[in-house]
Parts: sequence; C-alpha cells; structure tokens
Amino acid sequence: MIKLFKVKEKQRETQSADGKPPVKKQSSGELRLQKDITELNLPKSCCISFPDGKDSLMNFEVTIKLAWRRLLQVYHPNIDLEGNVCLNILREDWTPILNINIIIYGLFNLFTQPNHEDPLNSDAANVLRDDPDEFKSNVKRAMSGGSVGDVHFSSCLT
Repeated sequence: MIKLFKVKEKQRETQSADGKPPVKKQSSGELRLQKDITELNLPKSCCISFPDGKDSLMNFEVTIKLAWRRLLQVYHPNIDLEGNVCLNILREDWTPILNINIIIYGLFNLFTQPNHEDPLNSDAANVLRDDPDEFKSNVKRAMSGGSVGDVHFSSCLT
C-alpha cells in the first residue's frame, strides 16, 4: 500500500529545483478574499489595509473615516463601549455568498442607520426606540465629550 498522504507531505516539505521553498497553497477562503479585494468598490470614506502585508490576506483592517477626527467610545445601539459591533451579516445572517464589499457597506450603513432591534448597547437602543430626539441629543453630547448616563465620553471633535 502506498502512503499517498506521506508522499504529498514530503513533496510540500522539499524545495523546488531552483532552491526556493515551495509556494504555499492558498485556502479556498484566501482565494475568495483575493477575488473580493480585486472587486472592491468602497465609498471614499472607507479603506482596507493589510497590517501583515499582502501575503496575509486573512488579517485585514477596515477604516471608516467619519466626519469627526478621533473616536474612543461611541454612543450607538449596535456598538458597545469596548468597540464591538453588532451587525447581523457578521452573525446569524452570514452566508458565503456575502463578499467583503457587502460587509464594509453594512458597517458603513450601521453608522447612518442604527438598529434598536438588535442592540449591544441596550440603553442607547431603548432611547433610540422611545425618543429619537433624545437619542440625537445624547449622540451630540457624547461626541462633544459629555456624559450620557454614568458614562463619560471623550470628545471626538477636537
């Protein structure tokens, strides 16, 4: 019986004829991500970067540049005070057909259309649901360095 898997493993370990290490085979996820990146059509206020370089596509950062300069904490029903984001397409509504472009637009739209029905910050969600004008006032207060409830926010307008 030929141990086919051992033979293939040895082939991967050996160097090619020109002395260079063998090229790492990309996973299906990496191939899909590479395709998604080439098809990106982001708004001008969004960008994607790869902190580990182009050889490590699975680790990427998305930056959404908002009208304010810096943001330490945000008063938002779908973002908690640690910066975790609640977006349905990243959880229960995720399907492999969704691409990076859709995810980034989903995050982008989350800022302009907060959802009180699926909150991470239930206090903000309740205010948004019950009194949208008070919610807007709380957002302005938080962005200017004020307090909302017992949470003090750093100004993101300076």
